[in-house]
Amino acid sequence: MSRSIFTIFITTLSLLWTGSCWADKPVRVQDVRGHWIELPAPAERIVALAPHIVENFYSAGAGEKLVAAVSYSDYPEQAKKLPKIGNYKALSYESLLALKPDLIVAWGSGNGDEMIQKLDNLGFTVFVTESRTLEDIAKNVTIFGELAGTSENADRTASEWLKRLNELQQSNKKKTPVSVFYQVWNDPLQTLNGEHLISDVIQTCGGRNAFADAMVLAPKISIESVLNRNPEVIISSGMGESRPDWLDAWKAYPTLNAVKNDSLYFVPPDIIQRHTFRVLDGMEMVCDYLNNVRMKVGAGTTTKDGL
Repeated sequence: MSRSIFTIFITTLSLLWTGSCWADKPVRVQDVRGHWIELPAPAERIVALAPHIVENFYSAGAGEKLVAAVSYSDYPEQAKKLPKIGNYKALSYESLLALKPDLIVAWGSGNGDEMIQKLDNLGFTVFVTESRTLEDIAKNVTIFGELAGTSENADRTASEWLKRLNELQQSNKKKTPVSVFYQVWNDPLQTLNGEHLISDVIQTCGGRNAFADAMVLAPKISIESVLNRNPEVIISSGMGESRPDWLDAWKAYPTLNAVKNDSLYFVPPDIIQRHTFRVLDGMEMVCDYLNNVRMKVGAGTTTKDGL
């Protein structure tokens, strides 16, 4: 065997050995409950219990490791082909048992304690995730990469995304605050408090969540409470890609600042309510809306010391 062929042979063996070692490397990761999840090797059969978790696994380069998902897991396109075992609130446990996943990734505030406890009781390995800040999204993608053995891809995409986030943060940090009511739904009237990731989006754009002080994550509120807080902007999401008709119901209250400013806006829920890399697309829309309001009222920009 010639030296060059021998060198290639040894290099190939080395690469194969390295890849094999990585594939067999044990994984130990802590979830939001404080539980340590231990796997003898990166997971090969993963079930994701929320659409945003599915999307984040694809961002981590681990979409091919998914064997099932829940309803509305429709992004990216490949996710539509995954078997669906229920929705984020109700699962087919028989289907789950038949799939024999080596890892289930659950959404803490969405799936709820009862479902997660039942999965634990059935003997599944369950990693519970949550995103309360924008940075948490990137953190979860990197963790998913670790769980699935795709850290190189996950770390790279997370780093690129964090760079884009930082640029948005820097470009909006000196903007004059604008009061924002984020409307999730109309009947019942519902919003989100300061602990929710969307509140972080609003703050990054130089806004103030009008209901940041609410006691629960997604409170049901009254029309009177919105009128009393008199937000300068109302941003709605709804359920689909079209602006909901109910957003214009606020025009019945002409003294409301958001109505006087003609500032009733819509952001498609998939790019703001899903805790994925696409949230920055929704954030750019929110920042543009708040800038529009500043121009209308002549607020301009100021430094934090000048608020």
